[in-house]
Amino acid sequence: MFKIELAVISHLDKVKKIAECCASDMINRNIFQWNEKYPSKKIFKEDIESNSLYLAKINQEIVGCIMLTKNKDHVYKDIKWLSEDNINLYIHRLAVHPLFQKKGIGRKMMDFAEDYAKSNNYESVRLDTFSKNKRNNIFYENRGYIRLGNVYFPEQSRFPFYCFEKLIN
Repeated sequence: MFKIELAVISHLDKVKKIAECCASDMINRNIFQWNEKYPSKKIFKEDIESNSLYLAKINQEIVGCIMLTKNKDHVYKDIKWLSEDNINLYIHRLAVHPLFQKKGIGRKMMDFAEDYAKSNNYESVRLDTFSKNKRNNIFYENRGYIRLGNVYFPEQSRFPFYCFEKLIN
């Protein structure tokens, strides 16, 4: 049985392990999006403590995570978004353990995020994804997200991350 629920601090090690498996899998495919510095255990701990991290579970096994926040990161300040900075939902750290990828879990987590945005009257959903991760870019474009600009995270890569937005209400 599949479900999505809010993470608690006892989930921290499992979430970090999933992120490490995802990073290793991407690196093996020459996608240098995540590394030993990002996402850190400290970041996931902050996500959990702020009630922003949600888990995807299959039969009680944690298989993925997604972070939802209304807080705009400073790196987004120069992006020309589709909507005004008002009530926007930002997605970070969407991860599905490699053993569970290509089974629709990422799609279900994005459905959850978009439904969350609708039910909480957000105007849009915003996110960024690594420019060299073609599969992710196609995934978001197919969901109706519009690519709007680039941001850079030098500790992760010299290549840009593409910013996307989808109007919700």
